Amino acid sequence: MLIHIGFGNIVNTSKIIAIVSPESAPIKRLVQNAKEKGMAIDATQGRKTKSVLVMENSQVVLSALLPETIAGRVHLGQETENPEGELL
Repeated sequence: MLIHIGFGNIVNTSKIIAIVSPESAPIKRLVQNAKEKGMAIDATQGRKTKSVLVMENSQVVLSALLPETIAGRVHLGQETENPEGELL
């Protein structure tokens, strides 16, 4: 399933490991290391980063939406799928 993370950017929810706030020092280091390795995707359109999505393949996606907003969209999307994974 895909969810909108702001400014027309969409991610695959099955590949998300964590949605976290960018404020803590360990997350700042994670983001900096990902940028240095070319593994960061900036989907903020120049806005302040409010959430960091850690993906299965060690990539990080930066979003200008709050973690609660993205998590709500993931949760809402799971409720609208039937057991076969098709949208209702």
